Amino acid sequence: MDSVTALHRAAREHEVVAALSFDYGAKHSARELPMAAAQAAVLGVRHEVVKLDFVNRLFSSALLQSGGEIPEGHYEAENMKQTVVPFRNAVFLSIACGFAESAGAEGLVIAAHGGDHAIYPDCREEFMGAMADAMRLGTYAGVRLLRPFIASDKAAIAAEGARLGVDYARTWSCYKGGVRHCGRCGTCVERREAFAQAGVVDPTDYEDVGPLPERPAKAAGGAGAC
Repeated sequence: MDSVTALHRAAREHEVVAALSFDYGAKHSARELPMAAAQAAVLGVRHEVVKLDFVNRLFSSALLQSGGEIPEGHYEAENMKQTVVPFRNAVFLSIACGFAESAGAEGLVIAAHGGDHAIYPDCREEFMGAMADAMRLGTYAGVRLLRPFIASDKAAIAAEGARLGVDYARTWSCYKGGVRHCGRCGTCVERREAFAQAGVVDPTDYEDVGPLPERPAKAAGGAGAC
């Protein structure tokens, strides 16, 4: 829902050349990619799927088909680090940057947000700033990296999507990639929590809508947190 919201916002503010999705062997790819294509079609935007088979074969993560079971619990819990795909955003952004310059785009948008910071190091502003410098310096076009939600939480994204008229029933979050959203994995918990906090109706069909787990306490000194 983050990327879809970013796409709709970008379409309001810029001329969108294309939307990129990456098929890298994630357990939920078969559910997520058709949703991405449908959202691009709503906006009349070209949609490209980039196949990265090597990620599933060479990288280690529970998120991948080659990995273990998807953990359950709060999105910021320590066990969610099992879903990190090492340096994933660096790989994605490098490809997207090359495509952007080739397609004549001045910049690209990524939907990393504040809730990602606790678990995913390649979603933090320190990393994004470094990648923005590399993209600008490494292209003749000086391709810019736009990160509109980097300081926002998921609830703010849900509220923004509601304002933009995003159909969240046609988005996919669940890392397990089943027929329905499980309602228990970290990204389902975050999704449920975001709609509730934003006061936005959640159109998602979940297997489990039991009580949400509590947000874990931050470590002393804020280590590992945003």
